Amino acid sequence: MMMRKSLRVAGTMTLLVALLMVAGCKKPAENQPLPASNEVAGWEKSGETRTFTPANLSDYIDGGAEQYLKAGFKGASTSDYKFQNKIEAVADVYRMSDANAAKAIYDADPAGNAAAVSLGDAARGFSQSVVFRKGPYLVRIVAYQDSPDAQRALVDLGHGVEKRISK
Repeated sequence: MMMRKSLRVAGTMTLLVALLMVAGCKKPAENQPLPASNEVAGWEKSGETRTFTPANLSDYIDGGAEQYLKAGFKGASTSDYKFQNKIEAVADVYRMSDANAAKAIYDADPAGNAAAVSLGDAARGFSQSVVFRKGPYLVRIVAYQDSPDAQRALVDLGHGVEKRISK
């Protein structure tokens, strides 16, 4: 009798510990399009990821939100990064209703003196930025400093984002 009670208590305790462990585990953010620190060599996140919805997009891109909303904007994630403590940048991932909506926003920006970049479905590289689209996503990565290493580093970060949005 005493043995059964001990086994029952031990079983209950094991179940309780297992439930607490599961409850304490934080589920990773679903469909997080931005790489974590050091997921892309040399890049560290320097702040929390911020997200925007159609209701608050104008808080982030004041004056330009209407264009995105008309095209089919669904949500955005943005985060600040540092590359080897030399280059600071911001990465924005806009999720649109479909690939045509992402293309419409991409095509609305002038290509100017952009360099060819191998990212996503279409991409442009500038000395301090990279812009590309992949399916329903439009990605902008902008460095705050001009540096000979900036474009290569931004493209590398772009590949990290592309890998995540391709899942």
